[in-house]
Amino acid sequence: METQELIKKVRKIEIKTRGLSNQLFSGEYHTAFKGRGMAFSEVREYQSGDDVRLIDWNVTARSGDAYIKIFEEERELTTMLLVDVSGSKVFGTGDQSKRDLITELSAVISFSAIQNNDKVGIIFFSDKVEKYIPPKKGKSHILRIIRELIEFKPESKKTDIGAALEFFTSVVKKRAIVFLMSDFISPEFNNPLRIVAKRHDLIAVKLFDDKENHLPNIGLVNILDSETGKTMWVDTSDKKTIAKFEKERSDYNSNLESLLMKNKVDIINLKTDDSYIIPLRQFFKKREGRR
Repeated sequence: METQELIKKVRKIEIKTRGLSNQLFSGEYHTAFKGRGMAFSEVREYQSGDDVRLIDWNVTARSGDAYIKIFEEERELTTMLLVDVSGSKVFGTGDQSKRDLITELSAVISFSAIQNNDKVGIIFFSDKVEKYIPPKKGKSHILRIIRELIEFKPESKKTDIGAALEFFTSVVKKRAIVFLMSDFISPEFNNPLRIVAKRHDLIAVKLFDDKENHLPNIGLVNILDSETGKTMWVDTSDKKTIAKFEKERSDYNSNLESLLMKNKVDIINLKTDDSYIIPLRQFFKKREGRR
């Protein structure tokens, strides 16, 4: 992509997602994720109804008037984006591909995070870790992440979520908020998921296209697997073929959902032909209700 074209695309995404973050998500992001604890801020005079356990007896003794301690939440958190950049991310039969959706969503989350003084980092993965950008603060850092999301070209087209989770565990030691963005079509990753979910606040963002779960009846078609590069002929008018395909997809989705629930991992389901705004707001509201 030419430099000027890239700059225009980054600017367009920045304007849209930063606006959404300012108007919709910044406050909701803040309330959805807990800080590291409470830190002392200041003292003020005791008022009727205040908790007597918060009285600062040293200040009270010196001044002769009752004062209480005020505490504020320690906000600084680390948000990590684990982004699947395998071949299937180019798929999308609606107005956008999975990759387009991931780019916008990552930008919204990132701008929301830095407005709350949190750090943001990102791991690009296929069947291996393709690129790691360590967590930092600041607008210029977020714009770098957006540029990478737009133009990054992975070396591999395959997917291995387990490899990405294991790498994340090795480089991020302190508790973090982790958004794992993928269609979750991957070899088994139960153990790495369990470890990350236990140590961190893990959210699974599952991207899908309707056509992946329900094949349209359009006769004999040659289907390309974007991750393996292999093609196969499928008769979409054959009821047995369709039934088998849809059952396999349904079983896989059910097993994935069970795995996430077992490990207490929240999930955000996003369709390529739908807006991500409503599902993301619903997720934040759900998290807020737990606090």
